Amino acid sequence: MMRAMWSAATGMSAQERSMDVIANNLANVNTTGFKHSRTHFQDLLYANMRPAGSETSDTGTQVPVGIQLGHGVKVVSVSKEFSQGSAVPTSDAPFNVDMMVNGQGFFQVELPNGEIAYTRDGHFEINKDGNIVTADGYPLRGGAVGVNPSLHTRISIESSGSIGFSTNAAPGFLANQGQIELARFVNPSGLTAIGNNLFVESVSSGAPVVAKPDTDGMGSLRQHVLEQSNVNMVTEMVDMIATQRAYEIGTKAIQTADNMLSQVAQLKR
Repeated sequence: MMRAMWSAATGMSAQERSMDVIANNLANVNTTGFKHSRTHFQDLLYANMRPAGSETSDTGTQVPVGIQLGHGVKVVSVSKEFSQGSAVPTSDAPFNVDMMVNGQGFFQVELPNGEIAYTRDGHFEINKDGNIVTADGYPLRGGAVGVNPSLHTRISIESSGSIGFSTNAAPGFLANQGQIELARFVNPSGLTAIGNNLFVESVSSGAPVVAKPDTDGMGSLRQHVLEQSNVNMVTEMVDMIATQRAYEIGTKAIQTADNMLSQVAQLKR
């Protein structure tokens, strides 16, 4: 009975972690570029009470099936699912630099410590120097273009990542004023999330492959569009109900094992 109680307790602990993941997914359902997480479980070690193929003591034959008793479950990983989120149009304002990656690839942004971070969040702004930055002010690599409202009337970002300006002077358009490059990883689920919609490279993610959009397997860019989170609220709600029921069953298993132990203790009376 003690084994049953401890096994059920591991299940309850695992379901608590699963509920934490589901709650975070639901909390970020409207977060631009957010990628939902999924909890993965593994069973724990088994006690071989009677190994399969062992010989019987009386006839010398071998038993075809043994007796193995498990010790519960554990959370083995919480992985990010990098499927494409839905596209939502934004403003067509002259200096609106919202964009999304249609396909593989991450935007590259420079952190204050010089490290490169990666994001699917394409909500960018123009700072006081006329450069493209994130909502936190981190510069977008390839976005140091120096927009000047007194000279330029519109900024244009092509699907290839090339940045150009419309001007009041002839010939009216300045092409190739900047070039955005994307990065992709062999194992994007191995990236380390640091908050603020940012990831950094890890040993498991591998080194980034950097290329222009629409080349070398990279997705294309779409200006004036943002990628929504890929959280499916219906799926998360179903998973939440299943997790809650699994937790309740764990408590029931502990109560049942406790009742059985109580009955054994009362046999002496």
